[in-house]
Amino acid sequence: MGAMTPGPTRRSVLAAGGTAALLLATTGTAAADRYAAGVKPRQRGGRIQLTLPRPTGGHHVGTTSLHLVDRSRQDPWSSTGSPRELMISLWYPTRDAAGRPRAAWLTPAALALYRQQTSRSLQTPLDDVDFPVTHAYRDAPFSGRHPVVLFSPGYGAMRALGTALVEDLASRGYVVVTIDHTYEAEIVEFPGGRLETGRRPAKPTEKDIVAALRVRQDDTRFVLNELARLDAGAGHRRLPRGLPGSLDLSRTGMFGHSLGGDTAAETMAQDARIRAGIDLDGSISGDVAVTGLDRPFMLMASAGHGRDNDPSWEDLWSHLRGWRRELLLRDSGHQAYTDLSPLAQQLVKALPVPPAVVAKLTESIGTIDAGRAVTAQRAYVGAFFDLHLRGRDHHLLSGPSPRFPEIEFVP
Repeated sequence: MGAMTPGPTRRSVLAAGGTAALLLATTGTAAADRYAAGVKPRQRGGRIQLTLPRPTGGHHVGTTSLHLVDRSRQDPWSSTGSPRELMISLWYPTRDAAGRPRAAWLTPAALALYRQQTSRSLQTPLDDVDFPVTHAYRDAPFSGRHPVVLFSPGYGAMRALGTALVEDLASRGYVVVTIDHTYEAEIVEFPGGRLETGRRPAKPTEKDIVAALRVRQDDTRFVLNELARLDAGAGHRRLPRGLPGSLDLSRTGMFGHSLGGDTAAETMAQDARIRAGIDLDGSISGDVAVTGLDRPFMLMASAGHGRDNDPSWEDLWSHLRGWRRELLLRDSGHQAYTDLSPLAQQLVKALPVPPAVVAKLTESIGTIDAGRAVTAQRAYVGAFFDLHLRGRDHHLLSGPSPRFPEIEFVP
């Protein structure tokens, strides 16, 4: 993977040598033998089945993907003058999943390309590896009316990389909307198998990051507008039964990883429809660091990152006028907040990955057990949105909990 943006603790972007390269980091020499024993791939008939942790909420989860076209906006990454196109997924509670297939983690053409890239990055064949099947049922009917939470992935990353957190939130009674930022994301598959790959700079400057952030803000606000139309029953798409009327957009939140966390903060500053937000380990590149927010916002850091060494976080913190919290996930790397954490740990256990590559993976993910990392993140992300979108206080955010020793409260 290429260099980060300036500054040793900058978390706006892990530079983009391809989505598969997000498995790798270039700094540090953490020991390669400290992966915990609790994360194990399944092996069946000589094949390796990668898995994601089961959701913890009380609802079955449905999911559907939508192709959106913003005809009011020329795609900023394209020179053809074409309108901006996006792919999003909705993850939501359902009661009627019988007979429906579970959704794959990645769509077929995207998965084929991702497999090739990851094989090159890990320097080992992945021919016998089956990537995850999610716990969500494809195009199942919507059930009830629920708060809405948007998710934006890191710079260059695909929306699928937040699946472990996203489907858990849906199982707790939220409609979660994940966004692929086309041509910045390394791989986006559109209907019919059309693939669009990244056109962003391989080694982005601060100016490039700010430009990408503006595009993401426009993408997010367009998605919010489209969600309002869908909830009102507008459009002629073939949608899962029960979608109109199921989106309680009066209770909308947003979270994201890395540049996606920055996107959540910046979009909140522009759009009062977003009532609460979380930044998962992303530095702040835009104006919100000085304009601040008057609504609840939470920062969640990886080990070695925080207000003490990231000036953008300190600036933002000092301008947060609503409820605020900073948490740290001990022994974690930047990518511990993505699906790469459990998937990489399983691959390392199952395949002959070269030691130098394992060391880079360890630096990227950290030495925390992936199962514990996901469990802790799910608990605190869920508690935050329950508190600020539903008024349900589980008291988990009041102070350290012996149930989650991995989480440190930063004063």
